[in-house]
Amino acid sequence: MSRLTEAAAAGKPAAALRRLVPRTLFARVTLIIVVGLAIAQLLTFAAIRHERGMALRELMMLGIERDIASSIALLDRLPGPERHQWLDRLERRNYRFELGARATGSAVAALEPDSQRFVQAIVDAMRPFKVVRTLQAVPPDEGFQIEVRLNDGSVLLVHARRVGMPVPDWLLWLLLAQLAVLAACAWVAVRLVTRPLAELAAAADDLGPDLKGQPLAESGPSEVAHAARAFNAMQRRIASYMAERVEILAAISHDLQTPITRMRLRTDLMDSEEDRRKLQQDLDAMQALVREGVTYARTLHGTAEPPCRIDADALLESIVADYQDAGEQVKLEGRTGAAIVTRPNALRRILTNLIDNALKFGHDVQLRVQGEPEQLVLSVLDRGPGIPPDQLEAVLKPFYRVEGSRNRSTGGTGLGLAIVLQLATALGAQFELRNRAEGGLEARLALTTRAPPDK
Repeated sequence: MSRLTEAAAAGKPAAALRRLVPRTLFARVTLIIVVGLAIAQLLTFAAIRHERGMALRELMMLGIERDIASSIALLDRLPGPERHQWLDRLERRNYRFELGARATGSAVAALEPDSQRFVQAIVDAMRPFKVVRTLQAVPPDEGFQIEVRLNDGSVLLVHARRVGMPVPDWLLWLLLAQLAVLAACAWVAVRLVTRPLAELAAAADDLGPDLKGQPLAESGPSEVAHAARAFNAMQRRIASYMAERVEILAAISHDLQTPITRMRLRTDLMDSEEDRRKLQQDLDAMQALVREGVTYARTLHGTAEPPCRIDADALLESIVADYQDAGEQVKLEGRTGAAIVTRPNALRRILTNLIDNALKFGHDVQLRVQGEPEQLVLSVLDRGPGIPPDQLEAVLKPFYRVEGSRNRSTGGTGLGLAIVLQLATALGAQFELRNRAEGGLEARLALTTRAPPDK
């Protein structure tokens, strides 16, 4: 148990890190390029600054000790009363002199090697003048104090310190400007690369049941134009293949009606009542299958019905009232309270197919209405055997039925839910089937209240 707890605790930082990673390709590539270029730029800046500091230290080690020694020699040769007048003239940014003062501070033994070399170079350059003591000033930022005795016995205190080379403000602003330019260039470059992908994905999403989407513009860089031409050609081929198959299905379904009609006439002339009844049942099943096949073929071609603004509550009440007038127990629960833009005939066909299925395989059928922001959820619920979870997606395929029977009275044609799915796609709605915890099935249609895509 402890191992599981440790594994869960270790997985939390990884999960949090994954949530911080952008989800879109555009954001990820932009982040990688910008961060990479920024790190490279900052490393270059740090390397230049480090090299500049090293060069400054070398320059100080080569020159400052001679300047200090020259200044001390000058002060030693000046008359005592005139020395104070020269102290300000000899003062520099990294050293100054003080007459008659004593060194106060801490020992320099514990200094870092560079500082020790700096102090030792100054001490060596002061010869033949006697160095009384060398101490580190307090606070350490003040540098070092070197007490020197001049030839006439007077004491001269040297304040020396290492001064870094300051970074001018304009250099930092230049670095920020470079990073901004790099970020802008990266954004433009990544958008140039990812925008065709977004357009390709949008074109694929816009394909409806009839596969008649808007072709992509075959322009831009050669790779993008080639991908657009390939997608448009693929779209045309798929649409052509689907149209051919739909026409075959529609033609077969239509042509079967003539022999079915002839067979009906011949059954009426049969002497055996039992044989005539059985053949008529078979012909009814064939007729229903042909009718559903023609309907499914039409839905594959999309719907030519234009969207319009309707009173959703009135439409739903009329559907439920038709079933109640026929003696079916169907209840309506909830109201939309607002008009919606949709294709009413397609929506009516979806709901009637779902209610017919619910009445056929269950009981206590309800049409539940739930209004959400920019969405209308319609659910057809029943209490029945439901559908095995592993077949919830398979039943949406044409001619698929849960049971093995081909009897029209129990299994139907297997096209009802396929037609629902095609019409829902044409309406721009989301359709799914769920088994209810208390038993039965829920057919859920999430319909946007905006105008459906015009296919």
